Amino acid sequence: MSVLVVGLSHRSAPVSVLERAALTGDEQGKLLQDALAAEPVAEAVLLSTCNRMEVYADVEKFHAGVAELSTLLALHSGVCLEELTPHLYVHYEDRAVHHLFSVACGLDSMVVGEGQILGQLKDALGLGQELHSAGRALNDLFQQALRVGKRAHSETGIDKAGQSLVTFGLEQLSGVVGELTGKRALVVGAGSMSSLAAATLARAGVGDLVIANRTLERAERLAASVNGRAVPFTQVPRELVKADIVVSCTGAAGLVLTHEAVAEAVAERETCGLHGSLAVLDLAMPRDVDAEVHRIEGAHLVDLELLAEAESHAAGAGDVDQVRRIVSAEVASFGAAQRAERITPTVVALRAMAADVVAGEIARLDGRLPDLDDKQRAEISQTVRRVVDKLLHAPTVRVKQLAGEPGGAGYADALRELFDLDPQAVTAISRADIGDPNRGRP
Repeated sequence: MSVLVVGLSHRSAPVSVLERAALTGDEQGKLLQDALAAEPVAEAVLLSTCNRMEVYADVEKFHAGVAELSTLLALHSGVCLEELTPHLYVHYEDRAVHHLFSVACGLDSMVVGEGQILGQLKDALGLGQELHSAGRALNDLFQQALRVGKRAHSETGIDKAGQSLVTFGLEQLSGVVGELTGKRALVVGAGSMSSLAAATLARAGVGDLVIANRTLERAERLAASVNGRAVPFTQVPRELVKADIVVSCTGAAGLVLTHEAVAEAVAERETCGLHGSLAVLDLAMPRDVDAEVHRIEGAHLVDLELLAEAESHAAGAGDVDQVRRIVSAEVASFGAAQRAERITPTVVALRAMAADVVAGEIARLDGRLPDLDDKQRAEISQTVRRVVDKLLHAPTVRVKQLAGEPGGAGYADALRELFDLDPQAVTAISRADIGDPNRGRP
């Protein structure tokens, strides 16, 4: 496997570019299908969140893979390649594995240590499996990334120190709304981020929690889980007037809360004698709330752009260093296992050849000694096989160990040359060993 990642995130691109590059569910599927159809790409998984867009691929050629994936990101996002390229980063082989494991641990998140990325990684892998763009190589890689992320959160304090993006966003509004206890909150949307926002607000003790969604049934399910109330999407303007805090995170392509809608709500609040600014948290990508809302007197907007500028470093330096050590060790272990696995088809081919030689010699012995009874034949056959197994055991175990070390790729070639193994037989074993790409599916 030669894993390649091409992507952009809040660390490499401004929110304005990330917003334009965001893809809907259907668009993500089309990108994966086009990637799989590209000549240098054998497998592909797309990780798309509110602050990153990354394509992971198993490629045959590095430069061709980079060119193909960069072009596809530009094509499907609608951001021209010339504009997109300066914001793209590229990682290959061990560096790509290191990047993914760091992402899984929350080290590369806008809020260091947040755990929501693990669910997003599972979703990305699930989509790849559903579309059959993720085969054994990327399935194994992402499964290991999930295990590394869980290990980091269980063995270090980064889980407690790291905040969710929702929690971090609400903290940025604390100067406007103060304590959330008893406040009135409106959550627009009913997806995973909105559900997290609703649960966070409920735990904080808001007095009135309203869920609005274009599909009322989904709003009702979410409202029931947080002891809130659901309203049709058409009632959002009315609920805006009564709310102290609004959290919006939908998958809409256009604005959900326009400048005019928020301005009208603020004006009506003043007419009704409601005091305090309307606090708005926009966690959608592309944005749900008009950026110009921050100019409205009586409204305070926090969006992903502002959150990126106020990036949290809540996780302790000791915890971060410990997680980094975990990532480095796991990358080394994964790389060694992958290198050792590459020699397995050659070892299998060697043992198969030895078994054929043994079978041939036993057959010839039967012809020379026809008077042997079944027990004698079985004893001779078992003895010969034991001798061959013992002769091959130490070299094959040692060659796997050596192949797992850096620079160990040449040992497979040495075995094939020394024992004159058929390259086509090794290739056939490699292909047969691919197995079920969905094994271990989360």
